[in-house]
Amino acid sequence: MLDSKPTINNKPQVSLRTKDIVAAYTLLRIVVGVNYFNHGFTRIFDVPSFINSMVTTMQDSGIPEFLVRINAGLVPPVELIVGALITVGFLTRSALIVCFILMIILMYGITMIQNWDGASSQLIYNIVLFILLAGVNFNRFSVDNWLKNQRN
Repeated sequence: MLDSKPTINNKPQVSLRTKDIVAAYTLLRIVVGVNYFNHGFTRIFDVPSFINSMVTTMQDSGIPEFLVRINAGLVPPVELIVGALITVGFLTRSALIVCFILMIILMYGITMIQNWDGASSQLIYNIVLFILLAGVNFNRFSVDNWLKNQRN
């Protein structure tokens, strides 16, 4: 909900309430975490098939196959782990940075094969990651915050 506050010119100034930002941040963090977790979860039980499909997808990219295989092998466990961490809000800042690094690697690959629709989709992911990382101070409903409060 928006709060309205008068200004000098007696025109209302609209501002966001902190508790609403915290709620929105928490829900966005959980949605993004579940998304990454499920990406990893659905691939983790058949990593060899995922690797082979990535090799096929990237065959005309000019990226050496061994690099595609290494990266493809790392994608499912990284997605699974950062997804779980982001969902519960544990090591949130670090998990978001790892996610950004993963997205840089994936963006490089997808633009090398000129899949611009896929690149557009990945840009949206990166905007959401930016919002979460920039707003990490609103991460109040999280394991991180609970642990911080336990130490104080």
